[in-house]
Amino acid sequence: MANVSLEDVKKLREMLGTGMVDTKNALTEAGGDMDKAIEILRLKGAKGNAKRADRSTSEGLVAATESGGHAFLIELACETDFVAKNEKFIALADRILEAVAAAQAGDAEAALAAPLGDQTVAQVIEDEAAIIGEKVELRRVAHVEAPQFSIYLHKTNKDLPPQVGVVLGYTGSDEETARSIAQHISFADPQYLSRDDVPEDAVERERALVEEISRNEGKPDAALPKIVEGRLGAFFKQVALLEQDYARDNKLSIQQVLDQAGLSVNGFARFRVGA
Repeated sequence: MANVSLEDVKKLREMLGTGMVDTKNALTEAGGDMDKAIEILRLKGAKGNAKRADRSTSEGLVAATESGGHAFLIELACETDFVAKNEKFIALADRILEAVAAAQAGDAEAALAAPLGDQTVAQVIEDEAAIIGEKVELRRVAHVEAPQFSIYLHKTNKDLPPQVGVVLGYTGSDEETARSIAQHISFADPQYLSRDDVPEDAVERERALVEEISRNEGKPDAALPKIVEGRLGAFFKQVALLEQDYARDNKLSIQQVLDQAGLSVNGFARFRVGA
């Protein structure tokens, strides 16, 4: 049996993001040969991919890029924060993001089918998951088209890669205000751009709910329409970006801030790892 140094185990583990015991066993089986150990880990990992299919992937990172009027945001998920901060996992996200942008993929399904080298993104992820020994999945992909972009990536933990990502597509020239709006989106988590974008069934569900609440509070029937509309307004302020109170000055709405800066929003996307 070959003697395997702790330095070699550490080096291979940092290279691949694999567990200590698996890494040491692979190196021992390979007689200390790094390349053979990698193949052993890949083979054993491939056999374990199916077993990991139902595991939870609550860790990971977000990454974004923009070029030529197109911007893309991805969430690459894994099981543990150890893997999330591993250089190999981060490099994998960069490769996937590049492939997504090249294919102009608008969702995860299209992104997984995009070419990456002589494989697809899905095949590359499967191979990397086999080596890492964890479930890895491209959970979400967003595509925004606009003349200008502000990309904001936020770390919720200084030791981990970005966990919250925002792509704001806009028209205008005030980059500073655009960035502040992107930061606002990361905090406020709007679901839609304007109230007109909120699906009618969602509005009707909210309308029925606030009407029932108002009736149960004993509000007079004659006052119900006005009360319901007022509470619907609060709902729109919660879910629609343009109606939200600006995080830096709650006396202003986002629409007012945009108007003052001469900006208009073409679209946006926001991902938070695991959410």
